[in-house]
Formats: sequence, C-alpha cells, structure tokens
Amino acid sequence: MIRAVELRDRDAWAALFVAYGEFYETAFTDEVVDSTWRRLLDPTEGIDALVAELDGAVVGFAHYRSHPDTFSTGRDWFLDDLYTAPEARGTGVATALIDHLKQLADGTLRWITAESNTTAQSVYDKLATRTTWVTYEVRA
Repeated sequence: MIRAVELRDRDAWAALFVAYGEFYETAFTDEVVDSTWRRLLDPTEGIDALVAELDGAVVGFAHYRSHPDTFSTGRDWFLDDLYTAPEARGTGVATALIDHLKQLADGTLRWITAESNTTAQSVYDKLATRTTWVTYEVRA
C-alpha cells in the first residue's frame, strides 16, 4: 500500500532514510534526519513524502516536490529520493511508489540516480524514458 507519510512513521522512515544515506556513502547526522523529517511534515516547505507498506511495515519511501513548469502551463514534478528496504526489493515497491507519483503529477515527473546504481536503472528503464540531459551541481 502506498500512502502519504504520517507522524506515526517517524521511526520506520528514519531507519530507511539513514540506510538510504549509507547506500550513497553518506552518514546523515541526527540534525539532518530531524530537519528532513520536519520539512516533510511542514506543508510550507514544498517537499512531500509517500511511504510504501508491506504486511503493515513501512518498507520504502519517496520524497518529491512540484513547481511551475516554464515549458507548459502545468507543473513539473521531481522525485528527490526513492528508497526500498533491501528485504523488500524485487516486490514492486519502487514501481508502486513511482506509479503513485505519476497519478499525482499533472505534468512531467523527473528523477536522477547515480550512474553506478544499475539495479535501480533496470527498474527505471521500464517505467520512464532515459533522457539525454546532463546534470551539473555546485555547492554554495
């Protein structure tokens, strides 16, 4: 089952979020975990979250946001973070989260992943079109 994140999900979400950071070789501090959780629950922050449940346990999440699209009259949607617990991989959790977001979106849904994350790419290639856009970043 896919649903919006709720207050009762805090501990399960935090464990998954920390594991997500570890997957990308990042150790999230308690401050980052707490700040991200507060932002997900604050409707003024502009970022939302879905969770996936299997047998009553939260086993995945998707963090997403939307903003006006300059190429249309609609909105652009961006999937910031997607994570599935290792024991739930291969059960369709990631696909269900993305499908749910596609139903919410009233415009284009986009996301990025690490070039080395070929397991996720094998799922994404079935659900979306791989683009030719190149991503840049700079830290201020």
